[in-house]
Amino acid sequence: QVQVVESGGGSAQAGGSLTLSCVASGLTFSSYAMAWFRRAPGKEREFVAAIWWSGGRTSYADSVKGRFTISRDNAKNTVYLKMNSLKLEDTAVYYCNTDPASAAWGQGTQVTVSS
Repeated sequence: QVQVVESGGGSAQAGGSLTLSCVASGLTFSSYAMAWFRRAPGKEREFVAAIWWSGGRTSYADSVKGRFTISRDNAKNTVYLKMNSLKLEDTAVYYCNTDPASAAWGQGTQVTVSS
């Protein structure tokens, strides 16, 4: 079965940077588009960024466009999210999944941005 493990979250000041990682197993990773999602306190989970199976195409939510970069390493079954110029509103639990999302959600990784 598909499993994902997110890591790399933590605390950062506004304007700072963090890089998240997600290792996936139980699937032919290089055949799947992958995506990052996030859930802020009191809000629904929302799409953040996606990357096609080859890594040749990406898409972003308007709220993170120009600040976040999604990438992948198919040899390591890993997808990354480089987050720059962090804002208070980026505080959330971040999850990765296939795109479209499967039922196999991981525990997520907490990102907390402070002023």
